[in-house]
Amino acid sequence: MNCSDARPFLGAYVDGELDLVRSLDVEAHAEGCEACAQDLRRLEELSTAVSMAPRFPAPQKLRRRLEHRSRGRSLQTSPWLLLAAGLAAAGLLLWRYVPARTQTADVLTEEVVQDHVRSLMANHLLDVAARQQVEPWFAEKLDYSPAVESMPWRGFTLMGGRLDYLGGRAVAALVYNRGGQFVNVFVWPMSGQPDRAPQNRTVDGFHVVSWRAYGMDWWAVSHLNEADLEELAMCPCFMPPNRTLPVDESVKPKSD
Repeated sequence: MNCSDARPFLGAYVDGELDLVRSLDVEAHAEGCEACAQDLRRLEELSTAVSMAPRFPAPQKLRRRLEHRSRGRSLQTSPWLLLAAGLAAAGLLLWRYVPARTQTADVLTEEVVQDHVRSLMANHLLDVAARQQVEPWFAEKLDYSPAVESMPWRGFTLMGGRLDYLGGRAVAALVYNRGGQFVNVFVWPMSGQPDRAPQNRTVDGFHVVSWRAYGMDWWAVSHLNEADLEELAMCPCFMPPNRTLPVDESVKPKSD
């Protein structure tokens, strides 16, 4: 399946209207085509936004009038109402289809939070759970494999990882648990770029910490407070040793 074959089916795939064979064909193509993967993800975001939009019950008087009109004759939609709906849909689509290269840090922060919320709502936190399988699994799916470490002595337990999309590309998402709060850590290569100290942002009550180290961009997001989340960023597997917090050897498990 090439791009011309796949694009007509992207909307139906998002809506769950394709048969299993066609769905697998679309998924296989999207895994190897960044452009179609980006379009697919944006359609999924649009579908999520529409499904989460507020809904208000119609007044009984309006419901009775519509039911009466539908029984007597076909319902005629007001032209100005159609125009308003079309403009609203076009505006939402244009906002969603901002090219990845023009995305600012604020836009990327919002996208990180949206991905975090979607993973919780869709109950799709993990594609792979066993710690020893996380790195080889990412190596098969991506052109890089991030450092993986569980750090219960710091209060962060690695649950596993999954494949996600940010800025129009597939990225690794590591999932940690601290005190019952889930933390998504998104990571992708930024070779040739200088290290960057952790920066904090807050969007809709979610805290986001981003930094750059080891040639990678790291973005952690959670309901945890900023101090706890920044402590994750300062762990040795995410930050060069001269910048990390000291390790309490009395609580760190000894290797065999």
